Amino acid sequence: SEAGIRAFAFASGMAATHAALAAAELTGGATVLAAEQLYGSTTTLLVQVFGASGVETRFVDAYDLGAVEKKVAELEPRAVVVETISNPLLRVADIAEISKITRAAGAALIVDNTFGTPYLQRPLELGADIVVHSATKYISGHGDLTAGVVAAGPPYAAAVEQLRKLVGGVLGPFEAWLAHRGLKTLPLRMGRQCENAREIASSLASHPKVAKVNHPSLGAHPDHATAGRVLSDTGGLVSFELAAEGREAAFAFLNALQLCVKAPSLGDIYTLAIHPATSSHRELSPSRRERLGVGENLVRLSVGIEHPQDIVSDLEQALDRL
Repeated sequence: SEAGIRAFAFASGMAATHAALAAAELTGGATVLAAEQLYGSTTTLLVQVFGASGVETRFVDAYDLGAVEKKVAELEPRAVVVETISNPLLRVADIAEISKITRAAGAALIVDNTFGTPYLQRPLELGADIVVHSATKYISGHGDLTAGVVAAGPPYAAAVEQLRKLVGGVLGPFEAWLAHRGLKTLPLRMGRQCENAREIASSLASHPKVAKVNHPSLGAHPDHATAGRVLSDTGGLVSFELAAEGREAAFAFLNALQLCVKAPSLGDIYTLAIHPATSSHRELSPSRRERLGVGENLVRLSVGIEHPQDIVSDLEQALDRL
């Protein structure tokens, strides 16, 4: 592996995230600067578990490089935690630029690349120090196991290995076998999912019952240009706001779907649809959801490998019923 970079398997994405944060020596008195748009459980882990031992977590808009630079200079954080692609609005972080800021300040840059996968981006090549995946999602790709991965070079790799041994979040042999099976088709699945997502995003963007579509392939997406620089393709997730207000409209739409599966998680070979305000972001207060742009009329799709026209037809028939 390139310059001592090693990857370690864990029993879940959260076990991997815990090890990555601990490997960055988050001890009493240390500060972590985290993206505001972070996965809810990662935020809770930082605030409740690491917070209990005296680690302070502060937040920044990771998609505003000026704000990141200012906060890093002001807080001198031990670590900076961001995601390649955020959930559910699919903002794309400029890892190459953020890594210049963290490197100059001596902070460890930890990147959650679950949505990106190594197919779309390898953050260590862009200057990140530690990369985390919930391999439950795209890497395994069939929605039938939980697993996590941490990839890092020196000095973090040795610390991650020791933590895995001592804390014990090792991946079971059968799950490892299943993850290997899934990994073999990762480029085939991701290629198809990205292609399908582009087609679905462009079809939804012109639908009268859809108010707004979030996908990095669209020219109107705030990180369209960044995505072109730091990702090899535009990703398999799409989110959109219905023109009709309120969660009742979102529920009616989801209940009318016939092919798409109403289920949490993502990265499966089937198209999965969720209502973020009552699932992934249910623990946030309504005002915080509002601030993050997670409205009651927002729907997120994790696009599968079905025929694109089948997915589009299902979405259209469900929209027609609203």
